[in-house]
Amino acid sequence: MISTAMQSQAITDYGIKLIATVNGIAALLHFGFWIFALLRLPRPSVVEAEAERIDLIVTYGLGIADLLWSVPLLIVGCFWLNNGSDIGWLAAQMANVLYWYSFTFILVRELNAKSIRFGTLLFSPFALFSLWAAWYLWQVRAMFY
Repeated sequence: MISTAMQSQAITDYGIKLIATVNGIAALLHFGFWIFALLRLPRPSVVEAEAERIDLIVTYGLGIADLLWSVPLLIVGCFWLNNGSDIGWLAAQMANVLYWYSFTFILVRELNAKSIRFGTLLFSPFALFSLWAAWYLWQVRAMFY
């Protein structure tokens, strides 16, 4: 018979592994999506319409910020969280908060423009998952600190 403590530890291990796995998948998707998008998008300087140029500049800014901050945090949150490292826990939490911040910005922009883009649909499940992941990681923080 499995004790309650062992069952609890198994559930906790599963939750950590799930978050680490989702972070790894998200890191790969973010990296691939933005590299592809930045290679395919025109340079803002060649776009004549000011509104389109500004929209393109904002998109470039989001892409570069994701590559500089989100991808590294997701990678650290993938590997080091799975190893029980406090830095992995912190990186995973920081990645969760970045999802909330950037997704709020993107949703406000796109709902006001009445245009939901492919990237928003692609990353929506990760943003929703991050709400649960942040709560879960907070519940098990004693394992890391």
